[in-house]
Amino acid sequence: MKSINKWILGISAFSLFGAGEVMGQSGYYQDALRFSQLRSTGSARVSALGGTQNSLGGDVSNIHHNPAGLGFFRRSEFSLTPGYSSWGTESVLGNVQGFDRIPTSNFALPNLSLVISSPRDPLTPGRFRGGSFGISVNRLANFNSEFAIAGITPTSIANIFADDAFGIPGNSLDVENSLRGLAYSTNIIVPTQTQGSYVPFNETEAPDIYDQVITQGGINQVTFAYGANLDNKLFLGASLGVSSINFSQFKTYTEDYLTGDLIGFDINEDLYINGTGVNLNIGAIYKPIDQINLGLSFQTPTWYRLNEESDSEIISEFENPNETFSARTDLFTSTYNINTPMKVNAGATYFIGKNGFISADIDYVDYTAARVNSRDFGTAEDNNAINQLYTATFNYRVGGEFRYDIFRFRAGYGYYGNPFRNDFDNPSRHTQQVSGGVGVRLANFYIDAAYMNTSFNQFYNSYSGSPDVDIRNTINSGMLTVGFNF
Repeated sequence: MKSINKWILGISAFSLFGAGEVMGQSGYYQDALRFSQLRSTGSARVSALGGTQNSLGGDVSNIHHNPAGLGFFRRSEFSLTPGYSSWGTESVLGNVQGFDRIPTSNFALPNLSLVISSPRDPLTPGRFRGGSFGISVNRLANFNSEFAIAGITPTSIANIFADDAFGIPGNSLDVENSLRGLAYSTNIIVPTQTQGSYVPFNETEAPDIYDQVITQGGINQVTFAYGANLDNKLFLGASLGVSSINFSQFKTYTEDYLTGDLIGFDINEDLYINGTGVNLNIGAIYKPIDQINLGLSFQTPTWYRLNEESDSEIISEFENPNETFSARTDLFTSTYNINTPMKVNAGATYFIGKNGFISADIDYVDYTAARVNSRDFGTAEDNNAINQLYTATFNYRVGGEFRYDIFRFRAGYGYYGNPFRNDFDNPSRHTQQVSGGVGVRLANFYIDAAYMNTSFNQFYNSYSGSPDVDIRNTINSGMLTVGFNF
């Protein structure tokens, strides 16, 4: 069922941070982008800095981003970071406002970290000055969102069903495990006098449509890392990450008619994806002089093995006579693998004495390197789509911290590039994040707070040939990190 849906209707929302095209049930090439396109995450300190962290040492976020930063720790540390986010969407169909700010909010624990430090005595000879082991549980992505569109459109999805059913006998359609089969079984499309030809039951009226997409879930990662200190000049680290994906999507598409015997119909589609993956990360931070840190890290692809379940239902309602028809596909299950692209991260930090610092990061990600494979279905079309639609991109982050006594004041900005080729379409698909925060540092305790505002646009079609919809997303997030040194 899904292999039919993904090329006919294209039905699957890119909810992750949404620079992607959202199109109706799912192509696996869309899963590849959804699970690859991640923002920089971590503690409230790093979040307040716009996610800038690749050359900063001594923060628990180093565990999953650049493990070389663990070499900066001189004491052990435990921290936890609760967070709250509110995701609002605004949809525009043509020049008409669809729905103004549908809010979705949730509480979470974005980061939980433990660092065990083993520094060497300063009088001990040798280049090795000790190191630290770290383990963290980190939320890499949040999929909790909802948007909806409504309005009168000049076309109907029934035309897509009728065209796709051409040449197939009615008795075959009636038992076919597909959306076009459901459309035939519920009389949304009806046969003509020409064998194997079909038309929508209501051909003349422009329908009033309502389309709602709800997504839930996220990506979490448990990371084990070690960072070493060599001469207080060169810091090296490596980590192993075990990621878990939990993604659900619920889509309801409705067409209503003001005249004729067909009152309207609903299409309900449910999609569930879960699985695990692993990745490796190696990094280095070098201090050419005391005031400057230079960081570089490489993250391998995350090799995911995913399980999927999906099904669809169509319900139609008629008058004269007053009847309701319903039909549902079988539950479709499959197992497949996704390899996300490798990521290269670089950064630099300049320390302004003891008054603070300015730091900047740049990431390189080639989304055409993502791959899908499965023994349950063919993946050539999805991998071709990855090569044709996506491109390599750069992400940029900059942040700064000002220190006054025990207080810390921070601000940052992040820009995540468009993963789509320029010749695919024109809408801007980048993501921007503006952040700020404050903190207090005591001898054995610290607390940091951060606020982030993230914005991006999505381009949506309910089905192939339907009017374009602009989905404008705004995410407001708050985090609080509480840490203890021992």
